[in-house]
Amino acid sequence: MNESEASEASEVASGAEPETPIAKRILLGDPLATTNADEHLLPKRMALPIFASDALSSVAYGPQEMLMILLTGGLAFLAFSPWIAAAVVLLLFVIVLSYRQLIKAYPSGGGDYEVARKNLGEVPGVVVAAALLVDYVLTVSVSVASGVDNLISALPFLNNVRVELAVAFVVLIVIVNLRGVREASRAFAIPTYVFIGSVLVMIVTGLVRIALGHPPVAESAQYAVHSQSITQAAVILLILRAFSSGCSALTGIEAVSNGVQAFRKPKIRNAQTTLALMGTIAIVLFAGLTTLALVSGVHYAENPCTELIGWNCNNPQPSLMAQVAAATFGMNSIPFFIIQAATAVVLLLAANTAFNGFPLLGAVLARDGYAPKSLNTRGDRLVYSNGMIILGIVAIGVLVIYQANLTNLIQLYIIGVFVSFTLGQCGMIRHWIRGLRELKAMPADERRTRENRQTAFGNRKGLVINSVGATMTIIVLIIVTITKFTHGAWLVFIMIPLLSFLMMGVYRYYRDVEHEIRMDDTIHFGSSGDIAIVLVNKLQKPVVKAIDYALAAQHQEAFALHVAVSPEDAEHVEKEWAEHDIPMQLVTIASPFRSYAAPVIKFIEHYREKHGPSVVTVYLPQYIVGHWWETILHNRRSRRIAQQLMLVHGVTITLVPWLLDSSELVYGRRSRPLPGQERAGRPYSPEQDQVAEKYVNETAQEAK
Repeated sequence: MNESEASEASEVASGAEPETPIAKRILLGDPLATTNADEHLLPKRMALPIFASDALSSVAYGPQEMLMILLTGGLAFLAFSPWIAAAVVLLLFVIVLSYRQLIKAYPSGGGDYEVARKNLGEVPGVVVAAALLVDYVLTVSVSVASGVDNLISALPFLNNVRVELAVAFVVLIVIVNLRGVREASRAFAIPTYVFIGSVLVMIVTGLVRIALGHPPVAESAQYAVHSQSITQAAVILLILRAFSSGCSALTGIEAVSNGVQAFRKPKIRNAQTTLALMGTIAIVLFAGLTTLALVSGVHYAENPCTELIGWNCNNPQPSLMAQVAAATFGMNSIPFFIIQAATAVVLLLAANTAFNGFPLLGAVLARDGYAPKSLNTRGDRLVYSNGMIILGIVAIGVLVIYQANLTNLIQLYIIGVFVSFTLGQCGMIRHWIRGLRELKAMPADERRTRENRQTAFGNRKGLVINSVGATMTIIVLIIVTITKFTHGAWLVFIMIPLLSFLMMGVYRYYRDVEHEIRMDDTIHFGSSGDIAIVLVNKLQKPVVKAIDYALAAQHQEAFALHVAVSPEDAEHVEKEWAEHDIPMQLVTIASPFRSYAAPVIKFIEHYREKHGPSVVTVYLPQYIVGHWWETILHNRRSRRIAQQLMLVHGVTITLVPWLLDSSELVYGRRSRPLPGQERAGRPYSPEQDQVAEKYVNETAQEAK
């Protein structure tokens, strides 16, 4: 083949679309070419619902969990709510500023993992990655469980199918995300913006009613609270626990830094703008919802049957969002159902943040060798589909184990995210200090240039912001650890080190394999012989096809090999071989212990001892079927033999497919003509199969 022919063939081959099954095309859509990747990058208006849905939806359960913890100490403890909410808002503001610095310094998409790995070392980087992966799984679980809670608040009769609903929603979100980023953003944009708009309208309406002297009153305000006497130490612990629960509103901020590469150009500016919008909206919604909940007297208890006096235990407890909406607009009003529907949907879609962050982080880890390489492979729709599927399966497992119970799941939450926050901020401090040292090492004249003065100012500003952020996140991490450890968070402290250990093991494995297969000049190519062996069980069309392939390859020597488990089998095959005059030597070896691969390996070793280190190509016929149950009916001996022969040095395996008629269901074509028929000058037509089938049937009837 000359260069022009090769170029033409390359162009034709590059335009070939994969043969995707029809069911997959219907479910996920047509495959997308890699050249279309830029068309599926996100503008800011579409990136906000994709990456910010988790952080924005956290306001639906952050205030709820905060007030629920405080209420366990009695109504008097609700007086601490404004101060705790202010602390959460301040922390959220500082972290948003910190991550704007991180996006600018490390826009490649590694986020806290890349920052920690490059500035603190390998182990902290892997710990951050493990913490983020665990947190993404819990993000899906908590978001879906919270969404189902709000759905049940509006439709209480669904309470008995809570787990089934949660699993179904995870499956639906996985399917939508597998269709591609652009399709997912279109599907999730409207519900997210409806949620933001409806909650803002509710907050404004509630504040207007307060200003006019008609504040909203929640239905649960009528229930007295059964409180227990607690010590002074327990009071402090309760306040800290409420603060740690309120900090769940900070989750999802890191997703933007992990997904910078998904933004349109200019990527850094668009990612920073999206992060700022997300932080501003989250602060407004969190503060406004907390204010309305306190003014309307919402009483949300962890155990309403024992803590709320007069509560009817036969009814599920409405969520805080539902109670505020009912107090503001009236129960069963149209705005009430709009807010409940939007809240339920956006809480479910909050899981979508994880379905963008987890695969992107998995791809970065796979690129660096800390995760299986399959996580860095894009699917038909240009998304990291393997990571999405793994995340969906693990999240479903967590939801089933915890029965989609939000109160239990949220105790595991935010530990991982604050581990990554803390190490990421500490890494950024090292980054800025290193930058300042490099500037200090420059000559005085060079330091005074305008560009270097601006760089120095940016480094000092970043150092201050990230120092404040690191201090606050360390304090919060300690608080969260103390207050949540005995409530189930101990499991997270087991999973993060375990996952880190596994990732380090994967890295060591890839490192050793790379060292083993690295190219060097000591390798010598060439062997003293080239033989082909066609394994024969029975003389059938698939075997003849394999023989034809072996002859066409023009090996130096080729022969058929029959492993006989009984003398009768050997005699039958040899008789048929002679009758059909097969143009290849048949060698029969006995296998009294009914094994197949071991005798073949012994034969190859004996041949090499006698004729030298020949390259051996073994041809194995294999059936291709169309129904899943057909794989059970065939013994798949070819695959088992191939797996054992591949362990022998100098042996290559050639699987020769024979498409059964049922394979038309999968591949859209039927069995091939007899091998060598066209090469021998005998044109093939489908009618020949019909004639042959008719002849076989007539012969069978005559025999009867």
